[in-house]
Amino acid sequence: MENYYRELVRFLNAKLGNRQVAEDAVHDAYVRVLERASDTPIEQPRAFLYRTALNLVIDGHRRNVTRPVEPLEVLDSEERFHGPSLQSSLDQAQRLDLLQRALAELPPLCRESFLLRKLEGMSHPEIAEHLGISRSLVEKHIVNAMKHCRVRMRQWEAV
Repeated sequence: MENYYRELVRFLNAKLGNRQVAEDAVHDAYVRVLERASDTPIEQPRAFLYRTALNLVIDGHRRNVTRPVEPLEVLDSEERFHGPSLQSSLDQAQRLDLLQRALAELPPLCRESFLLRKLEGMSHPEIAEHLGISRSLVEKHIVNAMKHCRVRMRQWEAV
């Protein structure tokens, strides 16, 4: 299924006009497919992957369209009065701690690829050049890091 990665990014980029959004959707699609609960083999992996990616893009678009637009002043004033509760701040801090632990378990290049993409917003070619590795290896590292973090977070939160 990894053979379809670049092809799917090109396809979504042509549809969306935004390579970064296309790459993120493809990453998420790969993670969804890898985390599938079913033991039944996928008969048409290319079609399944395309459908998963398109569904993620559609879902993301629906979320963005249905979100009401509020003036910044209103959001600022509401946040002062309705800031996160102490409990949700603790939950977020605990989740961040768990995420840091999961990232620490990754091999260095895998972790660095993921962080450069998600925190620095670097493109795959930029990461590949920065780390001196191939673009396909960068793509594999990012998908593996996402899958590892999701699996570990679920394991730790279930305890």
